Amino acid sequence: MKQLRYVYNVAMEAFYAFLADDGWAIASHIALSALMAMFPFLIVITALAGFFGTQELADQAVEMMLETWPKRVADSLSGEIHNVLTGASSQALTVGVVLAIYFASNGVESLRVALNRAYGVIEQRSWYWLRLESIGYTLVAAAASLALAFLIVLGPLIIATARKYIPLKIESNESLLDIARYAIAITALIASLFMVHAWLPAGRRSFMQILPGIVVTMVASLISGMVFGEYLARFAYNYVTTYAGLASVMIALVFLYFIAAIFVYGGELNAAIMKTRPPRAGSQPEAPQPMNAETLV
Repeated sequence: MKQLRYVYNVAMEAFYAFLADDGWAIASHIALSALMAMFPFLIVITALAGFFGTQELADQAVEMMLETWPKRVADSLSGEIHNVLTGASSQALTVGVVLAIYFASNGVESLRVALNRAYGVIEQRSWYWLRLESIGYTLVAAAASLALAFLIVLGPLIIATARKYIPLKIESNESLLDIARYAIAITALIASLFMVHAWLPAGRRSFMQILPGIVVTMVASLISGMVFGEYLARFAYNYVTTYAGLASVMIALVFLYFIAAIFVYGGELNAAIMKTRPPRAGSQPEAPQPMNAETLV
């Protein structure tokens, strides 16, 4: 009972801090930045894939990226994404791709702003260094997406080879590839969350300090995606009648808004847990407690 009380108190402290730190406004900033950064990021992926001489890697990378999205949300953007993938080419490796990398890095910067505010830290690094770091993360994410997609492309060959040497019944290529694509997408998402929480904001945090917020982010995002997917299955026509040609963009924006709010709350939860833990012997004095209900009234 005492543990449940502690969990409830910490969760509420994190929620009050989320409100005090303008969590809803920060979430809208992340959602819009992510949506605006998505298509430049796709251009970067397509350009890199074209540099290596294959367009199939870009297609597989995008499919894997959208694997964890609700089907209705992913389908709403499939047409626009297809236009980007077919319209971009290796010839874009000039000024256009440089601008695409810069605009794609804005999504990383929005995450940094959110986590710095959630963890209550002040950024001391130079703005140009932070921008170069964000660009680096963008390029690494694009390269990692292509590398993981390459594993999917090699999937049929790996399965065919396994059938020769492993005396076990192996399922069809299509079923295994679907499972592998989803598993790789989830693993990449979890790894990305750990890197973002650990390295993106100012200061450093241990694995155990960022673990609770990441677990809550993953579970709550999964639930949110399922609920939003069911809502779209019944009421998707509301977006079509309200936003007409912008319906697909608004569906993606609302979904990203919910996910961004959950992400920001995960950071606030980690900060609340760190502030409620007793200091170790010889450590610095405990930081001020986060705002509660009384301080907001």
